[in-house]
Amino acid sequence: MNQKYTVKVEGLDITLSTGTLALLANGSVTVTKGETTVFVSATAAPNVKPGQDFFPLTVDYREKFSAAGRFPGGYFKREGKPSEKEILTCRLCDRPLRPLFPKGFLNEVQVISYLLATDQMNEPDVLVVNGASAALMISDIPWAGPVGCIRLGEINGEFVVNPTNEQMFESALDLIYVGNEREMMMIEGSAEQLPEARFVEALEFAHQAIQPIIKAQKELASLCAKAKKEFKLFTVDEKVLSICEAAVGAQMVDAIFQDKKQDRENSVNELKEKAVEVLKEKLGEDGFEDYQVSMAFEVLQEKVYRTNILERGKRADGRGPNDLRAISCDTNVLPRNHGSAVFQRGETQSLVTTTLGTSRDSQDLDGLTGGAKTKSFILHYNFPPFSVGETGRFGMTGRREIGHGALAERSLLPVIPDEQTFPYAIRVVSEIMSSNGSTSMASVCGGCLALMDAGVPITDTVAGISAGLITDYDAEGKLLKHVVLTDILGAEDHFGDMDFKICGTRNGVTGFQLDLKIQGLPFEVAKEAVAQATQARFKILDIMEASLAAPRSEVNQYAPRVHMLMIDPEKIGALIGPGGKNIRRITETTGSDITIDEDNSGRVSIYASTKEAMDRAIYEVELVTGEIEVGKIYRGIVRSIKEFGAFVECLPGKEGLVHISELADFRVRRTEDVCKIGDEMIVKCVSVDEKGRVRLSRRAAMAELSQASGGAQSEASEEPQEASEEAVETEEQN
Repeated sequence: MNQKYTVKVEGLDITLSTGTLALLANGSVTVTKGETTVFVSATAAPNVKPGQDFFPLTVDYREKFSAAGRFPGGYFKREGKPSEKEILTCRLCDRPLRPLFPKGFLNEVQVISYLLATDQMNEPDVLVVNGASAALMISDIPWAGPVGCIRLGEINGEFVVNPTNEQMFESALDLIYVGNEREMMMIEGSAEQLPEARFVEALEFAHQAIQPIIKAQKELASLCAKAKKEFKLFTVDEKVLSICEAAVGAQMVDAIFQDKKQDRENSVNELKEKAVEVLKEKLGEDGFEDYQVSMAFEVLQEKVYRTNILERGKRADGRGPNDLRAISCDTNVLPRNHGSAVFQRGETQSLVTTTLGTSRDSQDLDGLTGGAKTKSFILHYNFPPFSVGETGRFGMTGRREIGHGALAERSLLPVIPDEQTFPYAIRVVSEIMSSNGSTSMASVCGGCLALMDAGVPITDTVAGISAGLITDYDAEGKLLKHVVLTDILGAEDHFGDMDFKICGTRNGVTGFQLDLKIQGLPFEVAKEAVAQATQARFKILDIMEASLAAPRSEVNQYAPRVHMLMIDPEKIGALIGPGGKNIRRITETTGSDITIDEDNSGRVSIYASTKEAMDRAIYEVELVTGEIEVGKIYRGIVRSIKEFGAFVECLPGKEGLVHISELADFRVRRTEDVCKIGDEMIVKCVSVDEKGRVRLSRRAAMAELSQASGGAQSEASEEPQEASEEAVETEEQN
């Protein structure tokens, strides 16, 4: 695509272009790597809506099916609601952009991105972040960028920048790193129990790798950037702030320093009501706006929280910076669920369930950009309004819920057994019952316990914790003082500078996510946070393992049982049968579920709820796919009658000859005297010659059964039709 301005990123095969498309947007670019191209636009509203007291930044990313040369599925043949991957890409892009807008800038900003073309090798998510940064850089919107973004993998012990989808299957690390010239801004990803020291090495390596991207954006901006517009910044009204502080400022410390979240909120709301009455007296009913009072109280609370932590090391609930809240764990809390657990840390509580299903329950992924096509481990996270003591929209899955669920899912995935070891589909659902800080980390801990309660043989125990940060900078932007907080409260997240979530086992990191409210995190502070979170994680693991030390030895009694067997791949067609007739018959008559691996390996998984159903299903599958074996007894069907004997079908499609001399323990004159076509006959395989011809014996089978039953089994009781003495004499004469 020819554009007016184009800049190549040195060493990374990335091209930034602008000047032709979407010229009415404040800024727009296309970003290309290989044959994957994304378009990103940035647009700001000229005015702020009346009464608005927040910054409405919206990031949207959509994948166009035409990018892969495909039609959308469904009746309408049009792209529908965003997929989970699209939503996660939106969140990935939003988080590093947001803290770089000026404080008090409340004009609505929309960043909209499309996937225009994909080679299904290069992932578009990192291109979207770089494109959003470049679009804001060349626009007239005030923004303190640029930032650079890469994906970092580790393959055979070596770091690889922006690996392809194929390479990622071999990678022990999936790190998305976003930073500016000096410091990190956001990280997200997962790892195969990566040691903390190696994790820090990866962060430092990634920071150097983004520098060419930042340099290219600056070069593009020097060619075509617009002059930054002056927008009105909405900061707290100093008059309203001073009146509120004089009226209730002295009482704010007592209101905030209470054990329970609800008590703190109620006390602050009471102070706000008092402040409003004073404002009415001094400024009149129309002398101030409600949002100005809210902004003033935000400033007052922020000052109390931050000052007490920085100067006194004291937090709102009385803890020190490194202290965890009280933790309790309980498993097997629900009667019929396959696995269940409650994990509570302070006022944060998660009820987690695990459900085991067949491979048919795996989720199909209809992605446009390569990667896995199905996933058999799914974690869903639900955050109802009652969890924070509020009313609100319920029943619709929001972006936040999808993001938190994805973080917990990728943090637990490295310890989930492979499908050859444990051939179940696994669904974990975290229901947040109460929330006061880091519910996603509670979902990781509770999810791990619920998996073990269900008997899933996870390879290790996983826990997660969130680290916060309070900083003090001078007027020139130099960091004067900082305090890293372990296990942050909701308010400490809101009024603090960082939310750094780290999950892992005792061996290393499995999942991570960093969000900032400041314009960069120094590496020394990041290292301190990693070390502090690691210590806290080990303490949580001790508590979890005291509740349930290891996965239960067997799956829950209500979970489906599974049995795997290998069949000759050439017998797969016989097992399925014409139009699925055979496999459908087996599942319907036994009440089981049967799946056949699509890799043509011959691996068959049988799922059943009872031992009887499992045994019957195994028997039926072996009947259809097995070979007639010498020495085994079969209950067959007579398929044809000959003068010299009968052909009996022992297994579907497999017959053998019962010679007339083997039909009974006496002389038989005619085959028809003993059996007819369609009769059921018990036979024993006595031989299979080199040409595969099977010799059967009814006489030997009856003798063996009679001996096994102590002689109670009689020839007459099993024989459909006896030969007469006269017939025997005639046969002897002949």
